[in-house]
Amino acid sequence: MSDRTYRVIQWMTGDVGQVGIRHFAASPVFELAGVLVHSKDKVGKDAGEIAGIGPTGVTATDDVDAMVATDADCVFYTPVIMDVDTVCRLLRSGKNVVTTAGFFHPSNDFRNSAEQIRAACDEGATSFHGGGIHPGYAGDLLPLTLTRVMSRVDTINVYEVVDVLKDAPMDHIDWMGFGKDKVKFLSEPTILGLGVPFFAQSMHMIADGLGVTIDEVTAADIDVATAAADIPHPDGVIPKGTVAAQRHEWTAWVEGKPLIVFHAIYVTAGPDLLEPAWDWGETRYEIVIDGDPPTELTLKGVRQPDGAMTHPGYDWTAMGAVNAIPDVCDGPPGWLTHLDLGLIRPRGLVRP
Repeated sequence: MSDRTYRVIQWMTGDVGQVGIRHFAASPVFELAGVLVHSKDKVGKDAGEIAGIGPTGVTATDDVDAMVATDADCVFYTPVIMDVDTVCRLLRSGKNVVTTAGFFHPSNDFRNSAEQIRAACDEGATSFHGGGIHPGYAGDLLPLTLTRVMSRVDTINVYEVVDVLKDAPMDHIDWMGFGKDKVKFLSEPTILGLGVPFFAQSMHMIADGLGVTIDEVTAADIDVATAAADIPHPDGVIPKGTVAAQRHEWTAWVEGKPLIVFHAIYVTAGPDLLEPAWDWGETRYEIVIDGDPPTELTLKGVRQPDGAMTHPGYDWTAMGAVNAIPDVCDGPPGWLTHLDLGLIRPRGLVRP
């Protein structure tokens, strides 16, 4: 393991990017080399002010050319949607890129982008890696880790359960379609449905790790529960009779049989306020593997003595990728997937 310090540029400063800034400022393993922002009101601010900590001495800028020219080992790239051309430019400039923007396993859905990224890595002698919490950890690394202790795998079920009003930003209500008429909701594309190619990367990674090939990934009909009464929230209300919970299911088929099933369940209330009265419990990731022996693992936040529990989703998303930065920087050029990197060795986490 290297004892070097890695100079990192934080690219965008949303919820995930702010976790990155806080970690880079606190860890002896990293040096914050620059911060790229999109919002004009953040330009000129100290990165620490943006991330809610003390001054870092690094001033945020929206000057892309200046950031590309900055000397750094890695860019932690955290927009919601990746701009492949920008990432390739960073790679060609000699900077490794680690991202949470959805690209982490080069499945067929991203064949063209993968070719561009690999070419940029070759030109810049750099590496690219993507990670996060789901996809990028809970739905792929954890299932593969569980299979390590099994004799036979029949099916793998991954459940993502999110209590939106407790554990997600309020903007999820609108962009996920809560509060819509049920018929209208079911007749339109959904955010989670549009994300299937990204989640399918996790399925392909599991299959690659198990030495099998996925024939196809299919989506089941969406299940919806409506509000049994008005459900108030800080930004308004989800009216009675409108969409208040949704359940999506995607299946990866291998040799004509379902091998991997992903379940995405997002709710805005408990069973007493839903019709039908769904009771999916608290926010968590749950992996259930049928086989020999049947095996189950749950990942969730820790309940505090006062009963409170905060879902650390943004922290998990950021750190699942950040902790790979040293291994990516020290690794060979190219698109380095989780399977290429093997067991990540987090550095600098144990501190006085």
